[in-house]
Amino acid sequence: MFDPPEPISDELRRWFADELRRAKLDAMKELAYGASHEINNPLANIALRAQTMLKREDDADKRKALEAMHRAAMRAHEMISDLMLFARPPQLVKAPIDLGAVAKAVVAELAPRADSAETLLLMADATSPVIAKADRAQLAVAVRAVVDNSLDALGQGGEVRVSVDESHGDAVIRVIDNGPGVPAEIQPHVFDPFFSGREAGRGLGFGLSKCWRIITDHGGAVRLDSEPGRGVTVTITLPKG
Repeated sequence: MFDPPEPISDELRRWFADELRRAKLDAMKELAYGASHEINNPLANIALRAQTMLKREDDADKRKALEAMHRAAMRAHEMISDLMLFARPPQLVKAPIDLGAVAKAVVAELAPRADSAETLLLMADATSPVIAKADRAQLAVAVRAVVDNSLDALGQGGEVRVSVDESHGDAVIRVIDNGPGVPAEIQPHVFDPFFSGREAGRGLGFGLSKCWRIITDHGGAVRLDSEPGRGVTVTITLPKG
């Protein structure tokens, strides 16, 4: 008789998921190179025409329709820009940075949004500076994407905590929320580009995949842990500088 196969470890499962995601990115590059120019130009024309018509339109209903048209065109432009991030990511400019300072800046930037939603957005003080060699601007984009995702999930109320620490010689940023959580069947897809879990209660969209791309380009890793109804923890791990 054959022995039953050993179960696949979580680490190996994550490795397979990352490799599959990289293969998807290779396919997306071909789409991005061709589609970005073909789509962005018409979008720019639509947005410009809507903006021009708004300047000379007095009818309230027509203004509302034109404003919606302009917002839709700009949103589509943002999606194409996100797609290009995957196809042609900016060259990283790495330097030793304090991750706590980056996280605090993101929390301060998003504090007005959290306040307007009556959400408690907290930054835990690190016991000592946590230094990693990273691109400050790109790392801020990655952290902002995760915090934005938590705020989207919570809607009104709730709590989001951001912390910076060291673990096993690595630098770690954690974003923890007490929102609705992510169902187990959706969790393998949360870092896939354009995946949306809104029907399951979370607005995942492109944000988490953007974070994954930036962090993996840094030689780091990002992981999501969740139980439905018990919130989400996103852990970003980077080599220490």
